[in-house]
Amino acid sequence: MAEAANGKEDAKRTGLEGPGLPLQGGSHGNLRSAGSDQQLRQMLDSLKSSKSPAVINYGASCQILPSFCKFSDKFKNLTFIYADIDECPETTQNIRYTPTFHFYRDGERVDEMLGTGEERLHDRLWLHS
Repeated sequence: MAEAANGKEDAKRTGLEGPGLPLQGGSHGNLRSAGSDQQLRQMLDSLKSSKSPAVINYGASCQILPSFCKFSDKFKNLTFIYADIDECPETTQNIRYTPTFHFYRDGERVDEMLGTGEERLHDRLWLHS
């Protein structure tokens, strides 16, 4: 139990505690996690005013999350956001399939990918980086 509590504390220090899933490794630089509708709205507002490319992973499980974390280390010029649909029910009410990935450029959503597939996700991230 103490080990789980320590993992949760590590996640809180890095701002990745949102979905209740401690993201492996704790520190992923350009990866953020939205733990509430308010946090996700703030992140979306920030994306809209930013010129940086970004990807949002809307999910309900951690199936692709380890790959998403790994890719956040590889594609440093992209902003990565994980939004658990159970933690952000209002903001994600139009998400019908998990995972859903939304890609942003110059504050506008420019692409969407539905479903898993590490190679598919890698190729799409490469395209948008």
